[in-house]
Amino acid sequence: MIKPYQTKLINSPFAFLFVLGCVALSDSEGSQRPSQRPSPALHPQRGASVAPLRESRRCVKSLINCNILMLAVLLQACVQIKLDAPALPTARKIGTITTEEPISAFATPSAQFVIPVLTATEIFTKPTSLPKVTLSAIKGNLFIRRGPDMAFNPIGVLYKNTSAPIIASDVLTKWVQIIIPNSDKTGWVSIQTAYSRVDGDLNALPDFTTPIWPSPAYLRNCTHHQMYILPNEIVLPSSFGYPENEIWLYPGSYTVYDLDVPGQPEVMQVDIREGLTEDIHENGLGEHRKSP
Repeated sequence: MIKPYQTKLINSPFAFLFVLGCVALSDSEGSQRPSQRPSPALHPQRGASVAPLRESRRCVKSLINCNILMLAVLLQACVQIKLDAPALPTARKIGTITTEEPISAFATPSAQFVIPVLTATEIFTKPTSLPKVTLSAIKGNLFIRRGPDMAFNPIGVLYKNTSAPIIASDVLTKWVQIIIPNSDKTGWVSIQTAYSRVDGDLNALPDFTTPIWPSPAYLRNCTHHQMYILPNEIVLPSSFGYPENEIWLYPGSYTVYDLDVPGQPEVMQVDIREGLTEDIHENGLGEHRKSP
């Protein structure tokens, strides 16, 4: 325990001066008194009796000086000084702590957290009721695609004079998302043609933007003849016209005709799908060419 005060023997300048003063005073009295005392010649009648008296006085004075010196040393040894220690707060009473286990002096305190136990809660939600809006195919069939664009693969067909419920519409294009008839899957159908009809308020349905993008599909002519592509009515140059002999098409079914042979005979029918490139290897004369 650190004490605010501690007794220590120090070299106090005041005690040292006090001792020097006492010694100087005794020396001055001893040195001055003999000059002021009458000599035995002036008092011959007392000369024999004065010498012993003086000696006795000097002994007494020496004894007194020694006592003063000892007293000064004792006073110097008992001087109390204040140490340069910070003041300690007042001790408070601490109540007795009772623990089930003995506390170790080196035990590491650890925090305890109470983790709440989550219990399952049944949440009953009402099914979202959409307004009744339907899409009907009129005057012909409609392709159902996996995304709201012609560049996506077809995944089904909405046949003529059939209908399907609409569940959403794309905010950027005139495409609607429907439930494919006789299945639990959904697809997209364009409403920009005269082959489709919407019954109901389309604005009451939620807007939707698809996060997917189509993969491009290509058709390449490897022959030395020009080809004609239906139904898009596209003229595809021969391999000599590279790189124009390769074109990007929407996924779907196409028919290829040879323009350099009289009568423009049919060469092939091809199905174009996302991410694939289809090659025309044979012309209307039966000549076969490899891919470059």
